[in-house]
Amino acid sequence: MKICLLVGLLLVLGAAPAGAQGEPQLPSLPNSAEISLKVERDGALSVVEAVSVPAEATMTRRIPLRTAAPHDRDRIIGIRDVVIEGAGNAELTDDEFTVKLKGGTSVVRYTVDGAVAEADGLTRVSWQLAGGWDSRLELVRASFAAPSVPNAVTCHAGPEGARARCGTAQIAHSGLTRFSQQNLAAGQRMEISVELPGGTVPANARLEPSKTFAGAFVLTAPVGWAWFGFALALVAAAVALILLRRRDEHPGDALPVRLLTGKDDQAAFASPDGVLPGQVGTVLTGRADAVDLAATVVDLAVRNYLWVSEEPGELTGWRLVRRNPPDDQLTAYERAVFEALLPGERESVLLTEIQSARIGIETVRDVLADSVVERRWYSRLPGRLTRVGLRICFYGLFLTVLLALTVGYAQLGVIVIAAGAVLAVAARWLPVRTGAGVALHRRLLGVRDALLATEATAVPKLEREVLLSRALPYALALGEQEQWLSGFAALKGPPKIYWYGKEEGEEVPIEWVSDFTAALVGTFAATRQGRRLEA
Repeated sequence: MKICLLVGLLLVLGAAPAGAQGEPQLPSLPNSAEISLKVERDGALSVVEAVSVPAEATMTRRIPLRTAAPHDRDRIIGIRDVVIEGAGNAELTDDEFTVKLKGGTSVVRYTVDGAVAEADGLTRVSWQLAGGWDSRLELVRASFAAPSVPNAVTCHAGPEGARARCGTAQIAHSGLTRFSQQNLAAGQRMEISVELPGGTVPANARLEPSKTFAGAFVLTAPVGWAWFGFALALVAAAVALILLRRRDEHPGDALPVRLLTGKDDQAAFASPDGVLPGQVGTVLTGRADAVDLAATVVDLAVRNYLWVSEEPGELTGWRLVRRNPPDDQLTAYERAVFEALLPGERESVLLTEIQSARIGIETVRDVLADSVVERRWYSRLPGRLTRVGLRICFYGLFLTVLLALTVGYAQLGVIVIAAGAVLAVAARWLPVRTGAGVALHRRLLGVRDALLATEATAVPKLEREVLLSRALPYALALGEQEQWLSGFAALKGPPKIYWYGKEEGEEVPIEWVSDFTAALVGTFAATRQGRRLEA
C-alpha cells in the first residue's frame, strides 16, 4: 500500500505544471531530463535541470565554454551561480563546465551569460538543452520563458551539426515555449534558438578570435583602435611632410646681407653663418659639383694657403703652389681638398696633373657632406629613418608571428610592419635641409643680390682689395664671378690680386683671374666626366 501511494504521488508531481518560480517537473523516466529556462531582464539565462540517473549509475555532462563560430571566431559562454541539489558535483574552469551526477534525481541550477545576441533587429537566445552527456537520454523536455512572447523558435537534435528537427517545439497561448526530444544517444545534442522582439533584453553574446593562426588576425576592437590611431598618425605625418617639402622647395625671399663688416679701417668680409664657398652649392641645391670644388681652391688661395702661378710655357698654363701648410684654421673639408691637391710634402701641382689624377668632387664628397651636417644645415635623418623603418619592419614581422602563435591580436604586428614600411618610404621624400639650412639658403640669396647690387666705384678704395678677393669664391659658387670681376676691372685703378702671378708681388690684370677660374672649373668638371666614361 505504501509503495502504491508513493508511486501515485510521484506521478502526480510528474504531471504537475512548472511552478511560479520556473521549477521544472521532476523526470518520470530514468535517463531523462526536465529543464526550465528563463531569460532575465538583464539578459542572463537562468537554467534549472532536473536529471534522473539510474540507481548505481553515474552520468556526466561536459559543456564547452568556448565553441567555434563563423569568421574564425569563438563564442564565449560564462556560467555562474552553480547549485546542485542531490547526489552530484560540478567543476567550472575557464574552458569547460562539468557536471557529475550519481543515481537518483538531482536538480542543477546555474546562470548563463552570453546566450543572447542581437541580429537583424531581433533578439535571439540560443542554448544547448542537452549535449555532452556520456549516457543516452530517453527523454528531454524543456520550457522557455521570456519577458516577451517569442516570434519564432527552432530546435535541432542529433549529432553536432545535424539539422534534424526536435520532436516538439511550439509556443503556447500563454507565451511559454515548450520543447521535447526522445532517444538522444550519448554525445548528441538538443539545441534551441528563440527569436524575441528586438530590444527585449540586452544582448550579451561574446565573440573572441579563435585560438588558431587565422583567428589571430581577426579584427577586434583593440586592433581596430590601433588601426585608427595608425591612420591618424599617418595623416599627421603626411601633413608634416607636405609642409616640410613646401618649406624646402620654397624657402622664401632673400634676406639682406652686408658683404663687409667692421669699421672702415678694419673692414672684413664675413660670410653668413660662416658658410664656406665649397658648401654653397650643397646648401642651395643639395648637391656639390666642380664649381664648388673650384670655389674652395680659390678660397684657399685668397686665404694664403695656395699661390696661383701662371706658366705660359706649360700646356695648361696654371700651377697651384703650396704657400702655407694647412693649420687649425682649416675645416676637415678644406684640409681634405688641400691634401688631395698637394698630398704629403708636394709643393705644387699643374691643372693638367689634377685632371690626370682625376681629383674631383667625388674625392671629398663625404667630407663635404659631413661638414654641412655638422653645421646642422643638413640632416642625415632621412637616411637614418629609412634604416630605422626597415628595422621596424623586421621587428613587426617577428611580433606578428609571435602574437599569431601565442595570444593573438597579430594585426598589431601588421600595423608595426606597415608603420616601418611607411617610415622607410616616406623618409626618401623627407627634405634633408634643416630650418637653419633654409635660413642660410635665404641669406645666400641675399649674398647673390648684394654681389649684383655692388658697384665697384661705390666701394671705398681701402676696402676694394679685401672685398674683391674675399667675395670672389662666393661669387664663383653663386655663378656671378664674371660680373663681379668685370665691375672691379673697369676701375681706373683696379685693386691688386695678391694671390696670383708668376711670382709674389707681381700684379696681374683682373681679366686673368676670370680665365683662371674658368679653367679651374673646367679641370674639375673634366675629372668628373672621366670617371663617368671609365664606369
